[in-house]
Amino acid sequence: MAQTSEKKSSGLGSIFNYLDYRDYLKDYYEERKKKFPLFSYQMFGMKLNISASHLFSVLEKKRHLPVRCAPAAKKILGLSGRAFQYFDLLLAALRTKKMREHDELMSKAFQLRDIHRRSLEKDELTYLHQWWNVVIRSFLQINQGKIDPKGIANNIRPKVSEDQVKASIELLKKIGLVVNIGHGRVKLSDAHLTISGAEKFKAIREFQSQVMDLAKNSLQEIPPAERDVSTLTMAIDEDCFEDVKCMLQEFRRQIQIRIEEVPVPSRVMQLNLSFFPVSEDMK
Repeated sequence: MAQTSEKKSSGLGSIFNYLDYRDYLKDYYEERKKKFPLFSYQMFGMKLNISASHLFSVLEKKRHLPVRCAPAAKKILGLSGRAFQYFDLLLAALRTKKMREHDELMSKAFQLRDIHRRSLEKDELTYLHQWWNVVIRSFLQINQGKIDPKGIANNIRPKVSEDQVKASIELLKKIGLVVNIGHGRVKLSDAHLTISGAEKFKAIREFQSQVMDLAKNSLQEIPPAERDVSTLTMAIDEDCFEDVKCMLQEFRRQIQIRIEEVPVPSRVMQLNLSFFPVSEDMK
């Protein structure tokens, strides 16, 4: 469960909802025009260092934005991070006349798009009270949503009871994390989940404590060939600390993208990432 955010220009939606950078530029222009009626193609063109007529042709998709104008456009749109890269890839993909190159660039762009996540509400936090609720929900993807408490219980480790599986499936149905599709089967309603808000911290901390215990036990109970547990101790400063946190967030996002590419899952894995101080800050 993770959250990421991108800087957005005021009033505009996410650029990741667009497949053509020119649509985003046009929406920006129209939004500015509503707020400031005197805003014109000439004024916008001056900011981009192109003529008003050239800008009009770009917004009407008759021409493309010159590459030299991209830095100014991204600054005006308030793009940063992945959104900054996404704009560049859309621009390059739409400017090329080679279909293969276009497809490769668009594929790279899609890898930068946000992962859809459902935010758990306060009354849904019972889902996190027991670690096996989360595992069972994922396991239902493996057995094509078949409601088979005995079979599921036999495949979960550490072991859980058949009654626990039954209770978990009923909970998942009750809070809408799985939905009935008939013939004794269910499907997941959302692929990725997230939690935010001060009132929810206790629930997520309790859940994380449980899965950390699972990770500790795995050192003794799971053969090394079936797991990967490692540690890294480092001496860093504040800038490096912030950079590593960002890298971990991006790493989680890339893993979620990779998971969505799995056609037929065969097992449920738990990944724990912990990054915390083991000394006082000496600055």
